[in-house]
Amino acid sequence: GATPVNIHGKPIINKTGGWIAALFIFGNEMAERMAYFGLSVNMVAFMFYVMHRPFSSSANAVNNFLGISQASSVLGGFVADAYLGRYWTIAIFTTIYLAGLTGITLLATIKVFVPNQDQCDQIALLLGNCEPAKSWQMMYLYTVLYVTGFGAAGIRPCVSSFGADQFDERSRNYRSHLDRFFNFFYLSVTVGAIVAFTAVVYIQMKHGWGAAFGSLAIAMGLSNMLFFAGTPMYRHRLPGGSPLTRVAQVLVAAFRKRNVSFQSSELVGLYELPGKRSAIKGSNKIPHTDDFRCLDKAALQLKDDDGANPWRLCTVTQVEEVKILLKLLPIPACTIMLSVVLTEYLTLSVQQAYTLNTHMGHLKLPVTCMPVFPGLSIFVLLSLYYSVFVPISRRITGNPHGASQLQRVGIGLAVSILSVAWAGVFERYRRTYAIQHGYEASFLTQMPDLSAYWLLIQYCLIGIAEVFCIVGLLEFLYEEAPDAMRSIGSAYAAVAGGLGCFAATILNSIIKSVTRGKGETRESWLSQNINTGRFDYFYCLLTVMSLINFAAFLYAAHCYQYR
Repeated sequence: GATPVNIHGKPIINKTGGWIAALFIFGNEMAERMAYFGLSVNMVAFMFYVMHRPFSSSANAVNNFLGISQASSVLGGFVADAYLGRYWTIAIFTTIYLAGLTGITLLATIKVFVPNQDQCDQIALLLGNCEPAKSWQMMYLYTVLYVTGFGAAGIRPCVSSFGADQFDERSRNYRSHLDRFFNFFYLSVTVGAIVAFTAVVYIQMKHGWGAAFGSLAIAMGLSNMLFFAGTPMYRHRLPGGSPLTRVAQVLVAAFRKRNVSFQSSELVGLYELPGKRSAIKGSNKIPHTDDFRCLDKAALQLKDDDGANPWRLCTVTQVEEVKILLKLLPIPACTIMLSVVLTEYLTLSVQQAYTLNTHMGHLKLPVTCMPVFPGLSIFVLLSLYYSVFVPISRRITGNPHGASQLQRVGIGLAVSILSVAWAGVFERYRRTYAIQHGYEASFLTQMPDLSAYWLLIQYCLIGIAEVFCIVGLLEFLYEEAPDAMRSIGSAYAAVAGGLGCFAATILNSIIKSVTRGKGETRESWLSQNINTGRFDYFYCLLTVMSLINFAAFLYAAHCYQYR
């Protein structure tokens, strides 16, 4: 049932897969991430400067786009596992992604899609005196933006799983290959992000918005060609039918037999197909466990059961699939807080950087380039991971891979707490400095004696946190998920990221509402004027929330048993 096949669904005869096939997948993911991060870093500024939307609503709109594109990833995972397989799901949704990027490029290129830019200088923008975008213009922008997000949602849960499928589970070095694959996979994500935060920002500054978004569309088109070029090399897994249907069958069958005792005289035993083959296409058999005993009732075979109705009698493997999905949930749920912090950094740290000196010698870096530094720290860490971290941690833990998957997730969450705590400390110093030196009202004026490179500490720490947490989580979900639900397992990580984006938007709205004085006599913590707001209090709140989340993770990890 879990035997890899070629694109025609036939058993593989010639040698395929391996690192050569993975290289094509790395290229596709690099371009997809370049487009994703290119939109995330530029769209807030585009909506503010070109579409004349308020900064706060622009940031919330982009946060919602990021959230929907990640949270709806479960749709791509479902389609891949149930019907199309990972290859065809990626092929279809990358095409949708490219169509969305093309639409955004046309928006930024053709003047009719944007409001009049005449007499709209920086002062007019700040006072809100620029001509606002018409409702149909915003409707077109949101349409192409969410088409792009829909394409990203279909790709995200499939690419890492499809890449991991290229390695033979029966190989002696399978675990080592898989460990290295997920690290190199995230390295390709990082390279795409670095290009988005540097080259795409440079193109935007020199050649305009149309050229910047056009470069993302061209990169996505080239990546599609690269992905299709690797088609003869790929190994495939057969889709196992609708996983949601199988989950529903287990729940219905367990409910029907809720009153049947495990000691009933009518009981034959727990139902499973004889022999080696599983009833689920694309899956090996899964041995029975004692967790969630209430679900075992779906597999209780009574004397009058013939196994023909899966809504009354399910196999042990089908029941165990549902148990595994339930047992996995707490781990990615504990990474939602990291996604909240990452989302807040995309906007808050950029606002901080606008008030700081971004010169590096004679070179002045654009503020929108600042998010490149977490990417650079990730790149350095992944490059040194096997030569430095693994040997040291192997001596401490005794684990041949340096640290287990859950240990790496825990390290990432712990480092993220240090990052957000430092952000609060520095923001308190920055705000005090601005007020003492007469910059309280000038929140878009750079303070020449205070360098933006103090932000590198929080950026580098969050980059390190992201490496350990996300790479460990992706590998954990792929290995622990049921064979026929690996795309949905990988979608858990993306859904957690999406929920983090939504949570960040909701948290921002609550903080603005609670901390603003009556009649707007007092600025909220998240005031557009960062020097009169209290971003330092907000970072402290995030630190406390991260500490509580870390305690919850430690409990969940302690209770979890690897398959």
